[in-house]
Amino acid sequence: MSRISKEQYYLDIAKQVAQRSTCFRVKFGAIIVCDDQIIATGYNGAPRKTKDCFERGECLRNKLDIPHGQRYEICRSVHAEQNAIINSARAGVSLLRGDMFLCGEDEQGKAIDALPCFICKKMLINAGLNRVICSTKNKKYKIFKIQEWVEDWQAKDILDDQCQYGKES
Repeated sequence: MSRISKEQYYLDIAKQVAQRSTCFRVKFGAIIVCDDQIIATGYNGAPRKTKDCFERGECLRNKLDIPHGQRYEICRSVHAEQNAIINSARAGVSLLRGDMFLCGEDEQGKAIDALPCFICKKMLINAGLNRVICSTKNKKYKIFKIQEWVEDWQAKDILDDQCQYGKES
């Protein structure tokens, strides 16, 4: 009898969290784990007590034919990573040195490369997390050490970052 890895275990939980998403385009779920304990979850959706895309019956970015990975400022949703960070703050729980597990699927329920966008990468760095473990379209996962992002951005311009949602990696 074999057991799944801890990474796959937590990614499977993040996949379930994603099912709460209120986005027509993609479903993302994020969980933050510290010392092998889930301390926060988040999924992409409209801010609390506001109308989401399902309630409105449309996605503004779809309506305007905006490509994935662009023009987030007009999106109604808060990203899963952002919501997980916010939810940990609301609960008064430190996420320092924790790991984030991120899972995503497209509008047909097909697995995608669940990479953080540029905005979320900046937030993950400032939040003090150690790693981000992302599901991939080939049903595996990719592990990013956040300190390596920092070192890469110190060596090059942060705008040179190529491994983010909306860009083919």
